[in-house]
Amino acid sequence: MGKGDRRSRRGKVSRGTYGKKRPKPETLKKTKAATAAAAAAAPAQA
Repeated sequence: MGKGDRRSRRGKVSRGTYGKKRPKPETLKKTKAATAAAAAAAPAQA
């Protein structure tokens, strides 16, 4: 598991590809926004 491993994060970085282990930055922004919105809505209902 290193730079030659397509499945590992280090392998994704060395190849310059993205996937489950290394999501794209724009995907991270969407998931963080969705998580923050869900967290903000949860205390209001409780």
